[in-house]
Amino acid sequence: MGNFCGGVGTNKVENSLSYQQETSGIANVHNRNTYYSALSSPKLLANFEEKVIRSPPPPRSEGDILSSPNLKAFTLTDLQNATRNFRPDNLIGEGGFGDVYKGWIDEQTLGAASSSQGMVVAVKKLNPEGFQGHQEWLSEVNYLGQLHHPNLVKLIGYCLDGENRLLVYEYMPKGSLENHLFRRGAQPLSWALRIKVAIGAARGLSFLHDSEQQVIYRDFKASNILLDSEFNAKLSDFGLAKAGPTGDRSHVSTRVLGTQGYAAPEYIATGRLTARCDVYSFGVVLLELLTGRRALDKTRVGLEQSLVDWAKPYLGDRRKLFRIMDTKLQGEYPQRGAFMVALLALHCISEAKLRPPMAEVLATLEELPATTKLGNSPSQSEQQITSDLTFGSPFRDNERSPTHVTPVGSPFPLHMNSPAYMDTRGSPLPSHMNSPHLKILEG
Repeated sequence: MGNFCGGVGTNKVENSLSYQQETSGIANVHNRNTYYSALSSPKLLANFEEKVIRSPPPPRSEGDILSSPNLKAFTLTDLQNATRNFRPDNLIGEGGFGDVYKGWIDEQTLGAASSSQGMVVAVKKLNPEGFQGHQEWLSEVNYLGQLHHPNLVKLIGYCLDGENRLLVYEYMPKGSLENHLFRRGAQPLSWALRIKVAIGAARGLSFLHDSEQQVIYRDFKASNILLDSEFNAKLSDFGLAKAGPTGDRSHVSTRVLGTQGYAAPEYIATGRLTARCDVYSFGVVLLELLTGRRALDKTRVGLEQSLVDWAKPYLGDRRKLFRIMDTKLQGEYPQRGAFMVALLALHCISEAKLRPPMAEVLATLEELPATTKLGNSPSQSEQQITSDLTFGSPFRDNERSPTHVTPVGSPFPLHMNSPAYMDTRGSPLPSHMNSPHLKILEG
């Protein structure tokens, strides 16, 4: 499942002017104080303020990007020493960018260190024959040199030496979500860990979307979600990230870049990029967490090759959901919580205008019932939710399992079941997320 590119032209790398336009998104706005002395009236000042706020930030030059005070400029020799000359047994990953090696540097000086004393880092080395090139490398330096959040991987520094382009990150000992879900022989992730990973990834995406200058990640997928020793998720690989629309623009027009199976269909069709494209990709990853299947699997036959196409008919029906749940979970998951995640995934992959913003996706995930009780028997918190929503149901308590819930027995948190959040069918999702195009079947 590789990256793809499309659109007008055959070059994989855009020219430098196009790149400056793409990487201008998180540049600092010019200091407005230098202009205030020329503004003689409050009205002029107000008009000027509005123009400054609405105008897109100025492009950052390559020199500005590489002079970031937050990053160390490594020499090639530094990184050869840190990785033991990129020894094969230090290889820890491969991707569209190139190979990733384990290395060791001194925590204080950031120079090469021994494996017994140094800080472990991940060194990503650009493959000149690979999918990504200098512009993607520079984009990553641009964004991760400025953006800092617990759910974004930390970029320590870079190396630009002739044809060699490398990036140095914090080391993520648990590897990628992709490996945990799909690698043969991997220890299956528990339901609790899957939700923890989803919440962490949602926090990272929400941060990008809600930043002062919005950033669209554009390549959200399981292989780009890295896990630390406590399974905290962090987003990596910002080579395809792009500044979001500014002013009254609703989208950014760009050539199509991303990964098959994860990219939003309207983006593939039109090249119009919005934050909702990331929401779609997030919904696909939720499906991977639910089913244990890849977004695109060409070893399967027909409809089953596309995870979205195969899973969609089951997501809104709690009676059928078990048919697509990951068998590696061995039934060890709360059915009510699984149904909530399925409904959320369904809305994330729905028509673009109906997708919820990432902030709402995150809020829904964080409101999942905190329960360790699994199988058919609802936990105390789930029983309370059901009790509050059945409005004097004639069923006995032991009949309020997920297979006996009445049509108004929504599995969602109480704050999402007020009249402001519910349609006439008692859908448990926010009103803007309800649509005749999305048929939700209650068990």
